[in-house]
Amino acid sequence: MLRSETLLVLALSVGASALSSLISFLGSVTKEGGLKDQAANLNASAAPGRPWLDLAWQLFDIATALVPVALVAHLLLREGAGGLRAIGLDRRRPGFDLGAGAGVAAAIGGTGLLFYLGVRAAGFNLTVVPESLPDVWWKLPVLIASAVQNALLEEVVVVGYLLRRLGQLGWTPMAALVASSVLRGSYHLYQGIGGLVGNMVMGAVFVLLYRRWGRVGPLVVAHALIDIVAFVGYALLAGKVGWLPTG
Repeated sequence: MLRSETLLVLALSVGASALSSLISFLGSVTKEGGLKDQAANLNASAAPGRPWLDLAWQLFDIATALVPVALVAHLLLREGAGGLRAIGLDRRRPGFDLGAGAGVAAAIGGTGLLFYLGVRAAGFNLTVVPESLPDVWWKLPVLIASAVQNALLEEVVVVGYLLRRLGQLGWTPMAALVASSVLRGSYHLYQGIGGLVGNMVMGAVFVLLYRRWGRVGPLVVAHALIDIVAFVGYALLAGKVGWLPTG
């Protein structure tokens, strides 16, 4: 039952994204031209020229992407483990979560940017376009909400839930770490080899930190801050600085 449950949760969330990412990557490598001449668009308009409809679609996408998080909370409650509190997503240690998360974001964010610029220049990565939304009043709030949604989904499912279930299924700590980090890298493959490798490394670090702290809270904060800086920073700097590729 646990094995089937785990596979179903993954199939409804990041597992499906991993398969979609693989198909997208195959399309990119078989297309004429180098990877860096192609773009991976992360937050694009869903209804160009119709801002209110576009906003409705953006909010719909964010809300439905969080359904697997609600499902995990339900499964952990039914297990008697206390819901998301069992994996350290609660309000017991807000200061620690915010402080540790900010520190992790600062350490990983800058390194990740340099890694991306390097692998793109070497031709192993697509040009990542973090956002291409219209200049409307809801642009920045939606980008921030999208970043928080990414953080909640990935850290709850790929770290907290997955490691708990793999441990219950008898996986060794090393095997679980590899599975979690490879899964994280796989659904970023649409960005190219750099997206795969960079996120695998990040995934391994996050697993080690989760085991040290016993909480996904700091990881959610770190991931959200990294994405907020990427999304909002791109919105503010794209076309204004020469070092930032714009696709």
